[in-house]
Amino acid sequence: MPVPFDGAITEYFESEAPADVRVAIKTTDKDNILSDDFPYDAQMSGKKAAKQIEALQIELTKLQAWVKDSGARVCIVFEGRDAAGKGGTISRFSEYLNPRVARVVALPKPSDREATQWYFQRYVQQLPAGGEIVMFDRSWYNRAVVEHVFGFCTPTQRDHFFSQLPQFEKMLVDEGIYVFKLWLNVGRAEQLRRFLKREKDPLKQWKLSWIDIEGLKRWDAYSAAIKETFTRSHTGHAPWTIIRSDDKNRARIAAMQTVLSAIPYAEKDSSIACAPDPAICGGPDIWNV
Repeated sequence: MPVPFDGAITEYFESEAPADVRVAIKTTDKDNILSDDFPYDAQMSGKKAAKQIEALQIELTKLQAWVKDSGARVCIVFEGRDAAGKGGTISRFSEYLNPRVARVVALPKPSDREATQWYFQRYVQQLPAGGEIVMFDRSWYNRAVVEHVFGFCTPTQRDHFFSQLPQFEKMLVDEGIYVFKLWLNVGRAEQLRRFLKREKDPLKQWKLSWIDIEGLKRWDAYSAAIKETFTRSHTGHAPWTIIRSDDKNRARIAAMQTVLSAIPYAEKDSSIACAPDPAICGGPDIWNV
């Protein structure tokens, strides 16, 4: 079966990727962590992770019942580089939830009409009503990072976005919406390893786009945009939670714990819905490029 984009990811790996990235991918076992500064040497075993994730999913069903009964509103923003694990994490969140209560929002490119609207307008339309949980698979932060890196917005438009952003998010919080901003951060070698795997897997090739291919070449530009985004949008009322996601299982667990530990839902088991592992989860100070 032909690989997408004529094997552009493999070509990048073989001819353009930094030497240390190529060496790490070629010489490291598939179950080992590629980043030298990751706090664990190996990925959490699937068996151990499955048991913990199942327990957290039970807590999520309790959260769902409380949200529905109380009329609470929960908004979870999932952001991160391509292949950081956003989709898989969202899938574990939503797997056993009622889609009438919990829904996933993944907006496409703005239409011609939407492009003339207030930038936040199409996201406002997707915010949770009473008794709803909304998970954004990418969000208004597209303007801060992806649009900026690829020139899809002007510097003036981006500065205008940042000038309005703190007050926009403060209004959501003041309105009583639980707002969580999760940034899944993946290392450069691990990102490329995941792309190579997708390129060869016919069940995952659909996840690849030309943005992914070009994005590999713009790692440093992404890093600069991400760093600036944290500086300009990490606030007391809407802080960022950074989750180091080189280990997908640990990242999924940490994401669930971040949300569950912060909401006072009924019949909560605090031994399960506890604070996440601080070795991989924290504020922007634990972010690494």
